Amino acid sequence: MAMPEKNLKPEKEPFDLLTIPMVKKFVKSKWYPGIFQWIVITVFSIIVFELVMGTLNPSKNFGTTMTWVLWWPIIPILFLVAGRFWCAICPFGKLSDIIRKTIGANRPMPKFLRKYGIWLIDLFFIAITYSDHVWGIVESPRGSGYLLLLLVTMVIATSVFYERRTFCKTLCFLGGLAGNYARSGAVKVQATPDICKTCKVQSCYKGTEKVEGCPMFQFPRTMESSAECNICANCVKNCPHDSIKITTRIPTKELWGLKNPKVEHASLAAVIMGIVFVQNITMLEPWQAILNSIGTVTRTDSYVLNFTVAFIIAMAIPILLLLGTAKIASFFGMEGSVKKNFTRFGYAIIPLDLAGHLGHNLFHIFTEGKAIWFNSIGLFGVKTNPASLSLASTPTVQMIQYIIILVGLVGTTYVVYKMGKKESFKAMLPYYVLMFALAVANIYLFSLPMSHRV
Repeated sequence: MAMPEKNLKPEKEPFDLLTIPMVKKFVKSKWYPGIFQWIVITVFSIIVFELVMGTLNPSKNFGTTMTWVLWWPIIPILFLVAGRFWCAICPFGKLSDIIRKTIGANRPMPKFLRKYGIWLIDLFFIAITYSDHVWGIVESPRGSGYLLLLLVTMVIATSVFYERRTFCKTLCFLGGLAGNYARSGAVKVQATPDICKTCKVQSCYKGTEKVEGCPMFQFPRTMESSAECNICANCVKNCPHDSIKITTRIPTKELWGLKNPKVEHASLAAVIMGIVFVQNITMLEPWQAILNSIGTVTRTDSYVLNFTVAFIIAMAIPILLLLGTAKIASFFGMEGSVKKNFTRFGYAIIPLDLAGHLGHNLFHIFTEGKAIWFNSIGLFGVKTNPASLSLASTPTVQMIQYIIILVGLVGTTYVVYKMGKKESFKAMLPYYVLMFALAVANIYLFSLPMSHRV
């Protein structure tokens, strides 16, 4: 006699923010995201002006403070809370829209960019991080200003020739980071399949006379990931059937059951962990001893060469650890090839990446945060000479960093569990050990005294 099946509790429907009348009215109006875009582009213009024309002292420059002490630390929080909402209000995106609508040729995106765009994004992110340590972009207002102007030039060039936000999709250095972090985000844009299957107009993708189609080339009906959704709401405005929802979800939920994981995204997740290590180590007292040790091998005291070696090693270590873990897991009986498991579980590092990035950058906002206020009022001629820029003591900052890493470890561990719940515990154990080791490494680095860079 067959045993009766247990009653499975139906999954709770995610909350749709558009069911709130005021939110829906605002999102469908011309004010969204336009009002945020114009505020951000105004502040961005002041920042660039101050970076290029203001004081050379980074601790007193409004542009440096707003970019590296405020914006860079809050970016991972924004991705976690609201997905890629920043990309909807980013000044580069708004500039791209203006150029395309005025003088743009709107040619199709080149096949090269369509195929290799994600690799170019990863490369640019790594290159900018590398350039900072070699040429001191963060410590140099002029360097930061010229970097932003270079990016503006790239935005203008691509927008003059190509359709939609080609720069944002295939060249923006923040794109890969934004895509990976948005997968852990608590907000998701999704279509209603039963409504979309009978739709003939597809205006969510193609656009209408009033609002263009998805600037990131996404088709909401088949979109399975938040990685390239800017939450710009063009699809919400264009859909004639109210099929599009903006729902809340448990952070990291998208990572639990990825349908089409890609090795480039998994590799970036591992590389980001290595970059976080580099960012921490270069602010520690042992950093010079590390450079000296590398110098004994390279037989030179060239900072550029020795840092390059350290940078490559730091990025390679997490990738090699992930690859070795995939091989050990396969030896212990995990199904699938080593490459497949490397790719799948590489995504599991993302919550810990986010925690490491946030923990590192919160050091700046807590130890240099008063500069945000003092340099802001300095724009109006108010001169100050504060004895300290710190908002919290070092032990307090470290405790916050430890808590953030532990929360990231819980998130990463749970993602590993959900990804491999059909596997044996023995096969999964290497991944649990890897994530724990990466978390311990972060906590250890945060336990050491750090120096300020700005």
